[in-house]
Amino acid sequence: MTQRKLPHIQSKQVVAASRLFKVESLELIFSNGVERTYERMKPSGRNAVMMVPVTESGDLLLVREYAAGTERYELGFPKGLIDPGEAPEQAAVRELKEEIGQGARELVPLKEVVLAPSYFSSRMTLMLARDLYPESLEGDEPEPLEIIRWPLAQAEELLTHGDFCEARSITALMMALKYLQSER
Repeated sequence: MTQRKLPHIQSKQVVAASRLFKVESLELIFSNGVERTYERMKPSGRNAVMMVPVTESGDLLLVREYAAGTERYELGFPKGLIDPGEAPEQAAVRELKEEIGQGARELVPLKEVVLAPSYFSSRMTLMLARDLYPESLEGDEPEPLEIIRWPLAQAEELLTHGDFCEARSITALMMALKYLQSER
């Protein structure tokens, strides 16, 4: 692959802010002299994790929780932000305990992904979680999450399920299935 010269950032300025988000405007000059203004979510410096938990009996554990963006309940894998000073693996185990009441002794990193890199810089580490054990922590969800057991043998059927549509969960499922098939 050809290594391209990055555009020069002339300036950065916050142009909108809410309680949760800041929109940043970037004035860029590309190597061919073209100038453009790009907007993005201002980087927070916090990344996230998503885990594909697989039980000893061969079930996937998913959660159904309310998503304000789609204004409905969505089915996906446990996920959450990495706290300051926390390693991705520590965040993964903590989030599993908070969201599904299970810890994991084995975490397999599958891939680091970025959602909409034109607008966001945060990265999410996708992991396979196995050797689960019962342990709960208090989470920050406003209501208890519904935990769904889904047979691993029927995992590909999730792709056609109406409320399993989050791109990161789909990617995590595909990466986990690929990894598990390579083990056989």
